[in-house]
Amino acid sequence: MDITALSTTQLALIVALAAVVVGGIVAAIAAWLFFRKRRTERLRHQFGGVEYDRVVKEDGSKRHAEAELKERADRVEGLSIRPLAPADRARFVESWVRIQTRFVDGPGGAVTEADQLMGDVMSTRGYPVSAFVQRAGDISVDHPTVLQNYRTAHEVAVRQTQGKANTEDLRQAMIHYRTLFEELVGEPELAQTAAAS
Repeated sequence: MDITALSTTQLALIVALAAVVVGGIVAAIAAWLFFRKRRTERLRHQFGGVEYDRVVKEDGSKRHAEAELKERADRVEGLSIRPLAPADRARFVESWVRIQTRFVDGPGGAVTEADQLMGDVMSTRGYPVSAFVQRAGDISVDHPTVLQNYRTAHEVAVRQTQGKANTEDLRQAMIHYRTLFEELVGEPELAQTAAAS
């Protein structure tokens, strides 16, 4: 193609076509960046900044971490998560009160029981009770504000079974479990009682 043989109109059309193609590419890139930013903001909001940052740091790739968080959300969306029936709620609250009472005489056993009770509550609510990592991932979707409490408390429970947790660690674990318990059981009276003590 001989450019010098082209008319001014043909050159103008080629330039205009090139501008449209380049503009389309720029617009597509801008749209992609916009939607990616919105996805990041949505995931950060849904999972909380702490969990979002933890997953990105562990994964080393923002794109892969966001894909993992999206997979978690999709997985939990497919579960049949439900609120507790009043009888179940009453039974769990009674169990929790007994566990807290036992803490004074046997803090290690109480922490182990609290860990087991959280599994029972999750199971009754419809969360699959599998490996801890999966449970924590499932909880992160709907309860991101208490996830770190669960991670910390569970880590102390594991250390306690190895004889590596001191009384202060166990006390902190019970506080973390109580926060998680109140969130999962949704018992406002219990939360008010705890705040008053």
